[in-house]
Amino acid sequence: MNTQAIANSDLNVTRIAYGCMPLGGSWDAAPLQPQTRQKAMAAVHAALDAGINFYDHADIYCRGKSEEVFADIWTEMPNLREKILVQSKCGIRFEGDPDPGFTQRFDFSYEHIMNSVEGSLKRLKTDYLDVLLLHRPDPLVEPEEVARAFDALHTAGKVRHFGVSNHTAAQIELLRKFVTRPLVFNQVELSIVHAHLFDEGVIFNQDMPNRPVRNHGTIEYCRQHDITLQAWAPLAKGRLSGAAKTGLSDVETKTAFVVADLAQQKNVGAEAILIAWILRHPARIQPVIGTTNPERIQACCQADGITLTREEWYRLYIAGRGERLP
Repeated sequence: MNTQAIANSDLNVTRIAYGCMPLGGSWDAAPLQPQTRQKAMAAVHAALDAGINFYDHADIYCRGKSEEVFADIWTEMPNLREKILVQSKCGIRFEGDPDPGFTQRFDFSYEHIMNSVEGSLKRLKTDYLDVLLLHRPDPLVEPEEVARAFDALHTAGKVRHFGVSNHTAAQIELLRKFVTRPLVFNQVELSIVHAHLFDEGVIFNQDMPNRPVRNHGTIEYCRQHDITLQAWAPLAKGRLSGAAKTGLSDVETKTAFVVADLAQQKNVGAEAILIAWILRHPARIQPVIGTTNPERIQACCQADGITLTREEWYRLYIAGRGERLP
């Protein structure tokens, strides 16, 4: 698979990343079962066989079990760690953590960032993370604490590079005022039917009350400051590629037809069209695929070999919007 260099770092990543969220199976406290471990390893091997070198985690995924089960790969392939890149995220805390009376919250405190990384390293059975992202914006963030945690983790050799997830341009700018380490990624939700970030620039100054007009300029900001965007949920949870059979909206049904038509024309799976749509954008966005189905992983990676024309890209974009452009 083709790779791309990440600005302000020594990272050379595959154009497609593998998202490890579902590997742990369930989101409860039940221990990992043998069948869950087998399914997880089959998915990881499929991603490796497809040439993917970048693996995305978070401390909360399946309540830590996704990181834990991923570590099984070191037993099967003991020389793999230095050949792949491992990313994790922190900052989301569940209700009841650590005491039953505690509410759900976001936490970018120095103590939580440090403790979260230690937990991830232990579950992943590795000495370092290649990348750490702040998961969702914390309204109570004190950027000085984030900077102190980043410096401590980098100095200790526990985290090589840093970034954010789901952050606006202004939120990133605030952090950048204080942190000494470059922010190299911003991971955001993006798919053909969740293209709000693209819509921001298209519907600016238009009278379109049915579409949210936020105009954060996040894509433009990240491009200007060499922050690579990562796209989570690029497959729209299977709603456009046939994995979800029921409950589709009219827009999703019509968009799935367009996706299937282009897939047939190019002799690839529908998943490849969904990923190629993101790869076509000049921001060089890195899709993070999260399916555990080896066949779908392979289908996604077909996108690395195709390039959509401008007309094909806009055909998909308009279908996903459910209405014409202004």
